[in-house]
Amino acid sequence: MAEETFSCSICLDLLKDPVTTTCGHSYCMNCIKTHFDEEDRKGIHSCPQCRKTFIPRPVLEKNTMLAALVEQLKKTGLQAAPADHCYAGPEDVACDVCTGRKLKAIKSCLVCLISYCEKHIQLHLESPKLQENICSRHDEVMKIFCRTDQQSICYLCTMDEHKGHETVPAAAERTEKQKELEVRRLNIQQRIQEREKDVKLLQQEVEAINATRNFELALPISNLRE
Repeated sequence: MAEETFSCSICLDLLKDPVTTTCGHSYCMNCIKTHFDEEDRKGIHSCPQCRKTFIPRPVLEKNTMLAALVEQLKKTGLQAAPADHCYAGPEDVACDVCTGRKLKAIKSCLVCLISYCEKHIQLHLESPKLQENICSRHDEVMKIFCRTDQQSICYLCTMDEHKGHETVPAAAERTEKQKELEVRRLNIQQRIQEREKDVKLLQQEVEAINATRNFELALPISNLRE
């Protein structure tokens, strides 16, 4: 069998304490645990390969049969590590996803600007988030924003249905939107602070009225008559 069968798709090394998720993919115990730890803040955990989601976080248990297979393969001399020429050298572009000794990158994503090795580029291309940035009409990355129609488009779209429209680079539009959102956030924060001041003043007025009323109730009746 191919050595990739017994390799962890996260670290690319031979499986260590292998665990298998309910979707059927296997990983090193520490690798998948680290992956789930990073997703804890989202509350939804997913398989790095098929992106199947798990709610709640899966309980990881060692796959004893696969572990025994890996141990047997170690004894027969099977090595999961790629040949030295696959690793990135000083003059090579390294994969940004690989942990430990990094493999050579074969492609860089124009959407997220990250470089990937042959193994990790496949996982990235299957990512649902990446698919959302691909033009369904031309199968090209949507790096342009059409302000006329308020939607992301690819460069081929500017030559047909969006020809003559006001367009800008998607990155520039994203920066502009972020600035607008920041201004709105600051305005909302200022209004909240003003409302808090108003509430505080009202509370002080109520406390003053209550203090005056309590003082009057405490005065002797003769004083009140005077």
